[in-house]
Formats: sequence, structure tokens, C-alpha cells
Amino acid sequence: MPHWIDDPATLAERLATRPARVGLDTEFVRERTYWPQLALVQIAFGAGDDDVLLVDPLVPGMPAALAPLLADPTVLKLMHSAGEDLIALRHACGVVPTPLFDTQVAAALAGVGAGIGYQRLVQDLFGVALPKGETRSDWLRRPLSPAQLEYAVDDVLYLFLVHDRLAAELDALGRAAWLAEDCARLVANAERDEPERWPHLALRAAAFFDTDAQHRLLRLLRWREAQARESDRPRAWILDNELATQLARTPPADRAALQARLDAQPKAPRKLGDALWRALTTPLPDEQEAPPVRQDDRDRTTLRRMQDAVGARSAELGLPDGVLASRRWLQALLDGEGWRGPLAGWRRAELEPLLAPLLHPAGDNANASV
Repeated sequence: MPHWIDDPATLAERLATRPARVGLDTEFVRERTYWPQLALVQIAFGAGDDDVLLVDPLVPGMPAALAPLLADPTVLKLMHSAGEDLIALRHACGVVPTPLFDTQVAAALAGVGAGIGYQRLVQDLFGVALPKGETRSDWLRRPLSPAQLEYAVDDVLYLFLVHDRLAAELDALGRAAWLAEDCARLVANAERDEPERWPHLALRAAAFFDTDAQHRLLRLLRWREAQARESDRPRAWILDNELATQLARTPPADRAALQARLDAQPKAPRKLGDALWRALTTPLPDEQEAPPVRQDDRDRTTLRRMQDAVGARSAELGLPDGVLASRRWLQALLDGEGWRGPLAGWRRAELEPLLAPLLHPAGDNANASV
């Protein structure tokens, strides 16, 4: 039977002696907040359900009792698709789990599949079908139901077996360092938790905007992000994409005109009119550096050639589509952002010899950014 932990002193006692690795997962709720609300933490010390702790982080003092384990560099944390879990733990406990072995990332690098879910991975590797019924249940309620508890245990019960299998496959392929690099970047990103610098690039409508309109959209989206973080409310509750693009494309003539447009839309942030007007009309210090959202035929042709080159190399390596380089990463490279983020390190070593001739054809003496 798993152990329900609702006392920080009990947790501290359990964690006094730490193993070389633990399976780790969380359940959180994020429907009505910007930050994920940590509702449960599952810790596995082995492959049996008696080795699983179900930790209640809603108990005062529990996040602080968890933090030493999360930060312990001698304990490998086995997690699956850890991105949001890392943010939830950092927000609640003030620390990001490290070092990390993300089994979803490992499965992709081993050629098993890209973005594969935990249940599917366990099914594919071991033929075990895990229930999915409690994925969207209310994890903040107490007591949790027997079905929720079973689901929570299953989420960490197979991590040791998955780790053993995938670590062996990556070692055989010579890709253990690839995984370590990708996992270290996930941890670093969660620690920094920096907003997207150019959020306007994600909105397709911006491709049809002129430069001034794209800059206005960038201002609004950065303002929205800051408001959402400060108020702990979802971005769309602050300003939805449709209204943001409308205001950027056809800005109101003055503050009164803005308020009239806000009053005409039920979900508009009417009470934030002054702040919204300032955001819309105040240039950002770096907006002139913003890459444009373009619909350039030449760029599309180059991007297609880059994707073809990446696809061919991915096939040679036995990697699923999108693992070596996504379209978005290639577009950033084409926009002059250089070999940064996920394209640094091992991906740069694999791709730069293939992509440099496409980015800088013969006669082009420009150098790629570092």
C-alpha cells in the first residue's frame, strides 16, 4: 500500500535517508490561475506500491519539507513530461528538481516516439494498460477518492522500469549526453521562468500586419503576460488573443475610444483600460529588434529546404519528426536568432553542417549568430 503523508515531520523522517534515484510526479490544477496550484506530489523509492509516498502539499510546511529532496544533486529525479511539474514545484517549494531524467524526452531520443504520453509509453514498453480516468478530476479536494489514489500511484510506479530500459537504449546509441543536455535545459528554463520574448510570433494573424501593428501586438502581449503573472490569472482572462489582435491592427484614436471598444465586448478588461492604453501606446525599448512575422516566399522556400534537410538527418538517426528541430526552432534560426536554446549543443553539431549552406548560400559572407 502507498503511504499518505500529511505531516511535514513524517516526510522529513522518510527523506532522511535518500536513495540514488526517485520517481517523481505531481498533480496540479491550473484552470483558474496563471501559476499551477500544486495539489499532490508522488514520490517512488522503488517499483512497488509500498515504496510510494503520496505527499499532501496543501498542508502548511509540507513544501518546505519537500525542498531538500528536490534540490539534492545526488538524487536523480525520474519524471515524465516534466515541464509544468517543474514550474508547479518551483512555485510551491521554491526549488526545481535536479538532476532530471525526463522519460518523455528519453523516449524521443531513443526513437520510441515524440511527445509520447506516460500511459502509452508504459503500454508500448511493458504491455501494461494504465487507467486514464482521473486525469481531469479535482485534485484539490480532500479526501481524494480511491480511484484518484490508484491513478496517482500508477503515475510513478513504472518510472524505475522505464528509466532502466531507456537509459540502456540511450547508452547503446551513444545519446546519454544528449538527454543530459536536454534535461539540464528544462531545469534551467524552469529556474529562470522567463516569459517568451517575442510572443507575437505565435499568432498567425500577425503575419498580415505591418511593422507598427506587430509592435503594438508585442506591447499588448507582454503587458498581458506581466498582468497574468502578477494577478495569478490565466492570460485569456486578462486579454484574449482576438481582442489583442483587433487593437493592434486598428488601434483606437484615444483613451475614450479604447474604453468604448472595451465596453462593447463582454470579456474585455474594462477596469484595466488605463493600463491597457499605456501598454498600447508606449514603445518598448527593444521592439525595433523584434523579428517580423513574415509571409515572404523566399523565406518559405528556405524554411522548406531546412525542414527537408532536418527530416533526412532525423531519418538517418532514427529520430521522430520534430525532435531534432521543430519548425518554430528553424524559423527562429532563419530570423537570425542563432544557434541558441534547444538548437545549441548536440543539435548544432548535427545540423550546422547541413543548414549553414542554406542559411548562407555561396556569395553570402554573413556569419551565423552564436
